[in-house]
Amino acid sequence: MASPETGVLAARARALAVLRIRSTALAVALLPAAVAVVLLAGRATGHLGAGTGWDLARWITGGLAVVSLLLAALVAVVVARARPALSPSVPISEKSAPDLYRLVRDLADRLEVPAPSAIALTPDCDSWLEDRTHRAHGPPRRSGAPAGGERRVPEAPVLVIGSPFLWWMRVAELRALLAPVVAGTGPSSHPDIAAARRFIRGLDAAVAVAARARRPVRDLPLRFVGRVARLLLRAGREHATIMERAVATAASERAQTVDYGLRIVAQEQVGLAYAGWDRLLTRVALPAWRMGRWPSRLDAGVVSALTELSRRDRLADGFASRLGERPACDLLEEPGAIDRAASLLAARLFHGGPAEPGPDWSPVGWNQYPEEVVDRKWRLEAARLHRVLDNLPATALPAPPPASAAPAQEPASAAPPLSYARTAARTPGDRPAERPPADEPSLSLPADEPSLGPPAADRRDEPQPAPAPGPTLARVIDRLAQGESAGDLVAARLGAEVEREEREEAARQAAHGTSQQDAALGVAWGDGMAEGGLPLFPLQPPRTGRELLADHVTAMVCCAAVDTAGAAPGLDWLDGPALLVDGARRADLGRPVLSLVDDGDAEPLRGWLTTIGVRPEKPVRLV
Repeated sequence: MASPETGVLAARARALAVLRIRSTALAVALLPAAVAVVLLAGRATGHLGAGTGWDLARWITGGLAVVSLLLAALVAVVVARARPALSPSVPISEKSAPDLYRLVRDLADRLEVPAPSAIALTPDCDSWLEDRTHRAHGPPRRSGAPAGGERRVPEAPVLVIGSPFLWWMRVAELRALLAPVVAGTGPSSHPDIAAARRFIRGLDAAVAVAARARRPVRDLPLRFVGRVARLLLRAGREHATIMERAVATAASERAQTVDYGLRIVAQEQVGLAYAGWDRLLTRVALPAWRMGRWPSRLDAGVVSALTELSRRDRLADGFASRLGERPACDLLEEPGAIDRAASLLAARLFHGGPAEPGPDWSPVGWNQYPEEVVDRKWRLEAARLHRVLDNLPATALPAPPPASAAPAQEPASAAPPLSYARTAARTPGDRPAERPPADEPSLSLPADEPSLGPPAADRRDEPQPAPAPGPTLARVIDRLAQGESAGDLVAARLGAEVEREEREEAARQAAHGTSQQDAALGVAWGDGMAEGGLPLFPLQPPRTGRELLADHVTAMVCCAAVDTAGAAPGLDWLDGPALLVDGARRADLGRPVLSLVDDGDAEPLRGWLTTIGVRPEKPVRLV
């Protein structure tokens, strides 16, 4: 078994290779100046001739030296001043988590390595060390202090911990999980390895600065710096990669002396936590973020999600029994406040929300989630679907096969609310006898009328135009049941409507100046990371028109079930919004909806509605 010192020596050898690349680049930049100095010194001492050729050589090399030194100074200034990118995180002060700092320092003492200089939390299932010794990441210089009066003391890297680990893992598991991470502070403190890392991070930051250059002439120097930085990065890529692997190997070897057996159990919890965190973000948090609400206790929700996963999944059986032990979040003085900050940062990263709460970006608790998120989401999507149907042209969908002599020019949108309202036994022969004459404008009567017969007959002489059909589920079903291609136009219009709303929301957030808010809050993203690039980690790819249509039809069905069948909105920790009928979740709605959307077959959905007791002819309440 290799010792930790072996890995450190291998990492140092690769770090020296990276530093040799830096020295080579500096030598190339200084070569014209060195040649010019030799020629000028030879002329002054008389060792070199004074002919025209030598004078021309001195002028050429002198000009090349000036240009080379200016370009080298430009590259050096940009690399030195560019802020290396930082991982977005929530800083944890020692005052707010003294027990956590004590645990990390005791762990560092057992590993015989320097303790991390600080601790931060990130809304992700990972942990690492991050170098934040760049002058742009340090505290501001005191007013009145001389520019060279203070010398920055080298600091150990910052320990970044995934916030879901603190809530799901137990204290002993967290200590075992952090052991190889904290052990990495030993190699990180080596001067050669630290210098090589600073050089690579500076080049990476310079590439980011050059990537933001948009003006062709004024940003030409930055483009040159970007080319040079990319060239140096390519030259040192292999050495830097092997150096980091050697550092990780050395840290892992050193950490084997601390809680090695418990670390195997902790690694199993990492995979489980990642699965629960991913489901919680994509199925539970994302619908709320899209509505301008952000769950304020995401990390606490991980425990509920993983407990539910343990109940459902046989492979995860037994993991929930650990909940009787002390959770790692007890190491925090105020876990609720830290969970709130991490939840807001998660919404910022994965959705691109504002940097701080506001009227259109407010927190929501898990107790209020069904009413304030699920129910409102369903009604907003149902309203959007009916808005799209209202804007469809009259000839967008063909009229159903006429049971009597009806004019061909009658709008097709007039029949659906009335036809489906009279299909209690789903016998088409019973409907024509109860319909008003086809040439009456009352066929476009809103479906929220309590009676469809006499009121229509009383209004046949009114001169006003026919209003649009009411917000009923029957209207949606009859429109989509015209055939397999009946939903193509609706899906296309729905996709365009959602895209338009997303553009308006993005423009509204850009107008709020989120970058300035980040600067005011002290969030250091690094050059070129957050500006115009949020969300940094989108959770889902854009949905297709068919997927949007299926989601909106499902929302319309749920609204009808809540309003007419006594159902209720609910929250499933792994699947997000759920429909509760008699207190139990109904998970069998997806197949009937897809049959209607994809094939135009409404019979499975009608049968489902009959089983639940939903009355599709009744209007639903929209937002």
